[in-house]
Amino acid sequence: MAPRRLPVGVAAGMAITLPTPTAAAGREHAARAAAAVKEKFGAAVREHRVFREEETLLIDPAAIVEMARFLKTDPALAFTALCDITASHWLEREHEYEVAWLFRSMNFNSVIRLKARVGGSLEPGSVPTITGVYAAADWLEREEWDKVGVVFAGHPNLKRILMPEDWEGHPLRRDYPVEGIGA
Repeated sequence: MAPRRLPVGVAAGMAITLPTPTAAAGREHAARAAAAVKEKFGAAVREHRVFREEETLLIDPAAIVEMARFLKTDPALAFTALCDITASHWLEREHEYEVAWLFRSMNFNSVIRLKARVGGSLEPGSVPTITGVYAAADWLEREEWDKVGVVFAGHPNLKRILMPEDWEGHPLRRDYPVEGIGA
């Protein structure tokens, strides 16, 4: 009979804990990740900002799926968790929406944000879905569509998640009536 294999991280009844990378190491990893995305995707990265030691890349929305896949699958990056998707609606700007995706690498204790500006007079308020890369995007995208009205093109089930099915409009849009509809 072959010896029983213990789960990874468990030996002789004791858990093996690996040291968590420091915050400084996480920031360095995020900076390397931002540089890798800029190198691989070139002109699709429109701007790179560091604010309070957080890396943010302003990107072409058409590139989000491939960038998300690169961040997740490249072993040197390993951004395996999609933490959040947020969207903002703006009036009197060239773009109508800003959509931000927050990715986390547990292995390297780092975070990177990708942000896209969409909508306005030249294009619809739509970005491609990343549900094929991160399953967590399913509910997060539905939530932002429901609240703000950003359409996640190709989403498998884009329907209301917070508001009743028959609700009209998106309550976190800047042009939504302050008193509510019908008040």
